[in-house]
Amino acid sequence: MGKLIYKYSLNLSAKLDAFAYQRDAFDAIKDLDYAAIFHEQGLGKTKIAIDLLLYWLQECDIDTVLIVTKKQLVKNWENELAIHTFIKSSTLNSNKRDNYFIFNSPARIVITNFETISSERMRVELFAKSRNTAIIIDESTKIKNPDSKLTKDFFYLAPLFKKRVIMTGTPVANRPYDIWAQIYFLDFGASLGENFAAFKSNTDLSNDMTENDSIRDFFESTVASIYDKIRNFAVRETKKSGIISLPNKVYSNVVAEFEIQQQQMYEQVKSEMELLVEKDNEVILDNSEACLKRLLRLIQITSNPRLINDLYGSFSGKEISLDKLLEEIIINRKERVIVWSSFIENVDYFCKKYKKYSPTKIHGGMTIEARNKSVEIFKGGESWVLFATPQSAKEGLTLTIANNVIFYDRGFNLDDYLQAQDRIHRISQTKTCYIYNLMIKDSIDIWVDKLLQAKQNAAFLAQGDYQLAQYKDIMDYSYGDLIKEILKQ
Repeated sequence: MGKLIYKYSLNLSAKLDAFAYQRDAFDAIKDLDYAAIFHEQGLGKTKIAIDLLLYWLQECDIDTVLIVTKKQLVKNWENELAIHTFIKSSTLNSNKRDNYFIFNSPARIVITNFETISSERMRVELFAKSRNTAIIIDESTKIKNPDSKLTKDFFYLAPLFKKRVIMTGTPVANRPYDIWAQIYFLDFGASLGENFAAFKSNTDLSNDMTENDSIRDFFESTVASIYDKIRNFAVRETKKSGIISLPNKVYSNVVAEFEIQQQQMYEQVKSEMELLVEKDNEVILDNSEACLKRLLRLIQITSNPRLINDLYGSFSGKEISLDKLLEEIIINRKERVIVWSSFIENVDYFCKKYKKYSPTKIHGGMTIEARNKSVEIFKGGESWVLFATPQSAKEGLTLTIANNVIFYDRGFNLDDYLQAQDRIHRISQTKTCYIYNLMIKDSIDIWVDKLLQAKQNAAFLAQGDYQLAQYKDIMDYSYGDLIKEILKQ
């Protein structure tokens, strides 16, 4: 079947100029067959991608560019394309009838989500074979698991695209091996190898590095080499590199005391887990889903005991701290704030409790339309506080009307933490940004804080943000010992 070539008059110029560092990134990758845009969140990756696709359509004999993003970010891409280009984009979704007309149209830019690509794989394949297509994957950590059906579908389709670009501000979403599948989509193993199991084994942030120097040294040297292997087709800038002037971020750990009943519940669950630690010193420390679920129960108790016991009638120690923080930020400083919690129940509970602040909310139990409406209300200045789960609102949103974020609780995922805090620390922010981490003293929260810091340091090493010597100076592997102390104290 021959290629369907569509040529007609179209304004392929950009409406707005890029910043100098965005032009530098564009120039570095515009003529490559594949590339990765790893600029830190808040530095305008979308603008780089839009300039790139306009160049492809004008200069590289590309007929259609497919933009793949998360469902909740499709609307954001539609808006950004309208702001920056003169082209009307088309959108693939779950409506297969509407999709049919798009697949058979001369559309130059098509936006869709990951799940639609998977469900429409056969028609996407035919579409890519019928014309010269390029693909841009936004928030590419969505395909970090090479064993998932979704990722395998993208691997299958990858060779059909004449140009392939991935973009994310956190390529190492949680552990260094998260980067492998994203890069494999681009170069089919040329830089990081074809064997994921081997790569994962060599780059796993395990719990025995405090005591084993050889394991630690091998891990560090292997992770430090990752960015060198991909730098020929990857661009990354961070806010600390001086390419743009942003206000400072100020971090504060707010440590609260257990409420009496809350502590009793915590000690009961901890004693059950202590038996597991005594039986097998590693069973509670590995990265398996079963072990993380056990640890999550402790996090739920330190967050809000109502999450596991409807009859809990007191206030968590953190809740008292949250009361004081919201009053200080909203009443005294007249500033807006985002409160993050991993639990939908907390978001709903706080929205009811803090009605005096005209709250809005975003979580996975809401439709995409309802979430977008909450964003509009908050950005419009009608609300003083947004309660949200990182899983549903951590990416793609610019919420610089606020300059405060409070992490009421945190899970084990580094990407959730980094992406969520940078909703406010982005281009257009003019105020100092305050990041508050609420923690219960002598609890699992302290370990989570240590673990996230260790994961962040390892991510920075893999992404080329740290040199090996700098990493060695600041890295702390004590999280493995700390969890034993917390559970056995």
